[in-house]
Amino acid sequence: MKGPRIGLMGGTFDPIHYGHLVTAEGARVEFALDKVLFVPSGRPPHKATEQVTPAEHRYLMTVLATLGNPHFEVSRIDIDRPGPSYTVDTIEEARREWGPSAQLFFITGADAILEILTWKEPERLLASCHVIAATRPGYDLSRLEGAIGDLWARFSSRIHVVQVPAMSISSSDIRERVRRGHPIRYLLPEAVADYIYKYRLYEAPHQSAEARSKDPLEGRRLARA
Repeated sequence: MKGPRIGLMGGTFDPIHYGHLVTAEGARVEFALDKVLFVPSGRPPHKATEQVTPAEHRYLMTVLATLGNPHFEVSRIDIDRPGPSYTVDTIEEARREWGPSAQLFFITGADAILEILTWKEPERLLASCHVIAATRPGYDLSRLEGAIGDLWARFSSRIHVVQVPAMSISSSDIRERVRRGHPIRYLLPEAVADYIYKYRLYEAPHQSAEARSKDPLEGRRLARA
């Protein structure tokens, strides 16, 4: 008997935006997923030298963004696990939770897959789940094949590329827009934008240090409302 088909969308979500949501919904429909779990990273190893917004803020923004879709859930797997957030460990944890019969699909961006050789145990990862690589329309698939070489030859049946028009939206652009005082409306859910402004996330350090240090319990209550 086949188990559930579970999508896991990993990312920093700093902040989550419509590109993430459109990608998750597109993957859910195209691959007949029973649900998509959004997994905000706790300590992303590839961003060790960058300043990342505290995990609780990123988790709550993701909860707010996904409330309207009954097929979406948010997981604390990476946030609550100590140490760096490695994808292969996330998949292993999900396997324990959903059982050996579950079919797991890790959803991420095609640009991230280009660096899969630098990930922890990429072969074990690809052996344990399918990977859905989201990209902009017109993506040159040969670029991906060339970048991952032997892994493509061995695991191409487990790597799926989907085209998502909204992938042109980026978290880094949204952060920069906030820093510059530019509008972010229509780039992400209104509830997430309100949260960003409430806690003054992404402002210049001297402007937002006090707000960043707040415990976002009020945001947690809002997420449950």
